[in-house]
Amino acid sequence: MNSPILQLLVLAGIAIFLIVRLKRVLGTREGFEAKPATRPLEKPLERRGFEVIEGGPDHDITDHVPEDSDAAAALAEMKRIEQDFGVTDFLQGARGAYEMILMAFENGTLDEVTPFLSPEVYEAFAQVVDAREQQGLKIESEFIGIRDLALNDARFDPASRRAEIDVRYVAELVSVVRDAKGEIVEGEPGRSKRQKDLWTYERIMGADDPNWRLVATGE
Repeated sequence: MNSPILQLLVLAGIAIFLIVRLKRVLGTREGFEAKPATRPLEKPLERRGFEVIEGGPDHDITDHVPEDSDAAAALAEMKRIEQDFGVTDFLQGARGAYEMILMAFENGTLDEVTPFLSPEVYEAFAQVVDAREQQGLKIESEFIGIRDLALNDARFDPASRRAEIDVRYVAELVSVVRDAKGEIVEGEPGRSKRQKDLWTYERIMGADDPNWRLVATGE
């Protein structure tokens, strides 16, 4: 056997030996492989006067009210009773409810929004609508949009599971009031005005009825 062939056999033997050793150390890797686990700390971290709550703060709440406020605690209780309740989702609904209820009041069509009004609010609105009709007044309204909406406060009664949420609105609309002769007595066509409202919605958490009802209005 000549020298070149002998050298090739020796090199091949060394290569086979190294491959076997590598397989024993590294193992066989096929496809996706998770990253190796990090080495655990030998000592637990010392406490620094606070304890991290698992999962951290609920941003669905803290995005709208301070974390340590009574309102945040009330909203957390609402979510505990109904796990699918979301503050952000509620405010989206409150945005649509405001336009719907406000325009029903302006147009005198309160029957369309009766399920969303408490009996007391419905009666107060109906008295204003009736008084306008008796005076022969007509309102021409156009809802421009909501410029600002914010959760102002929240309360929860654990005994009755009654939840209340205050929502502050800043909206813009065109409203023109005409008398029986068609003369304008208030407002100006095409000129919008800004309207501020503080509305309180109420609901029994866990009840079959999913509707929140308007129970109070203010500024």
